[in-house]
Amino acid sequence: MMRNLDVAVLRAFVTVAQTGSMTGAAEMLNLTQGAISQQIKRLETQFERALFERTRKGLHLTQDGEKLLRKAQRMLVLNDEIWQEMRDDGYVGKLTVGIPYDLVGSFMRTPLRKFCDQYPGIELSLRCHSSPELKTFLQNGEVDIALIEEPVGQITGDCLLVAPLVWVGAKSGKAQTKRPLPVSLVSRECAFRPAVIDGLDRAGIAWRSVFESGNIEATAATVRSDLSVTAFLVGTIPDGLEALRGGDELPELPKYAISLMEKTGAHNEVRDVFAEMVRSHFHQM
Repeated sequence: MMRNLDVAVLRAFVTVAQTGSMTGAAEMLNLTQGAISQQIKRLETQFERALFERTRKGLHLTQDGEKLLRKAQRMLVLNDEIWQEMRDDGYVGKLTVGIPYDLVGSFMRTPLRKFCDQYPGIELSLRCHSSPELKTFLQNGEVDIALIEEPVGQITGDCLLVAPLVWVGAKSGKAQTKRPLPVSLVSRECAFRPAVIDGLDRAGIAWRSVFESGNIEATAATVRSDLSVTAFLVGTIPDGLEALRGGDELPELPKYAISLMEKTGAHNEVRDVFAEMVRSHFHQM
């Protein structure tokens, strides 16, 4: 019996593995979260084994998932090479892009999709981490280019946009009224953590850490349940959450820049093409 793999389903699987979430993959592939979930379920049904472990901290590849990932990536590379050769789009190569968790599904959804559509010959890989971690990856040559969130006044990259950092809570929630204030952040390396802690300390507001998981979905779920508050840039606030308005007795938070930083060293034409597309996208916002 002929058994054929659906390349689109494999691409969904690889994207979930790279982003660590169904939501992130859906944003990147311009699909609904339900569609991504169905594609993963379809693969697991075909192979009769689990590909992801689903925990409170998010999705993690199983041993079978790790084995599939390596070969699925090779298959996607071959698929894209075939398209490249047949369509003669010009650019080929590899590019590793670093993006903070909160920017993947918000500011970067459109340029990532557009880049992949226009340059199928370029093998794009994502590294989703906090801005401080991405800076280290750039210095070590682990990523070619990265978006970085930096406080205004401490900008080290090519500033693309300045956005306010705001307190965020559950819709009609009460967590912001509790003392000590329950606070959730994506991770201890979160770029916003120093500003959040400094603001609370300066205002004399007692606080406690509720959750630091390294997973934006889990953090949002904690806040959505009204167990805590957090901080997001305007434009990146997840569904089901809202910016807390004046009168909540929380300190004002600083503005942050979204900057583009590139790995130093030899000229990279593929990186230049991606950088120009990202700059164009932000300039049109």
